[in-house]
Amino acid sequence: MQKHPSKGIYLLPNILTTAGLFSGFYAVIASMNNHFESAAVAIFIAMIFDALDGRVARMTNTQSAFGAEYDSMADMVSFGIAPALVAYNWALFGLGKIGWLAAFIFTAAAALRLARFNTTVGTADSRYFTGLASPAAAAIVSGMVWLGADYELNPDTFGVIAMIITTVSGLLMVSNFKYSSFKEIKWKERVPFIAVLFMVLVFVVVATEPALVLFLIFSLYALSGPFITYKSVKEIKNKLIDEPDETATEASKAASQEQDETENNQTK
Repeated sequence: MQKHPSKGIYLLPNILTTAGLFSGFYAVIASMNNHFESAAVAIFIAMIFDALDGRVARMTNTQSAFGAEYDSMADMVSFGIAPALVAYNWALFGLGKIGWLAAFIFTAAAALRLARFNTTVGTADSRYFTGLASPAAAAIVSGMVWLGADYELNPDTFGVIAMIITTVSGLLMVSNFKYSSFKEIKWKERVPFIAVLFMVLVFVVVATEPALVLFLIFSLYALSGPFITYKSVKEIKNKLIDEPDETATEASKAASQEQDETENNQTK
């Protein structure tokens, strides 16, 4: 008798995905009640759950097609819809049509980014992301809102800047810039003791001014994409320039060897 696969889903990774989805949904509700700092923090908490669910699934061998699809749907809410609505409720609504269009651009870009990632996950270079990852883009927008709420910035005067940051973050998601995925780092290897002290220092710095530090970290990461792409394109161009030179050198060497052989034969 053939054994049919058991129906059901794996509990542990999907609990983490649900927790991330809940955090994204809570961010929207909190922003509607003008609790913008709580809304921004909820999106960062969703990022933590999003980082954990996939790793837990791989560690416990509980990966499934359902889990992958569920994770994408949760990411769309937490990193596509939630940041756009939080930014809109905080500062973009004062801009009228331009404000909600900027929020829509971010949401649509997140959907396109997730769709492209899902269709190229098996063929793309695992060392790099093509386009800014949606959690990083969400971190920039939510970090902006958190920073504004923390420093009590006036949303009416900050609306245009918020619109630019939201729009640019969305466009970076659908760009062809390369971003490091940090998957080449070997986390299981031993490191010097000073590395642990450095990690403690990082946590201390983040804890002092979390809104400012997190916004700056993810903004610098967003700017690293054009730099990495420019560097890789420049290396490819240099390689293409060097290859013809090497071919010409080899051809001249071969020609000189043939000429030497001909002269030797004539001498004999």
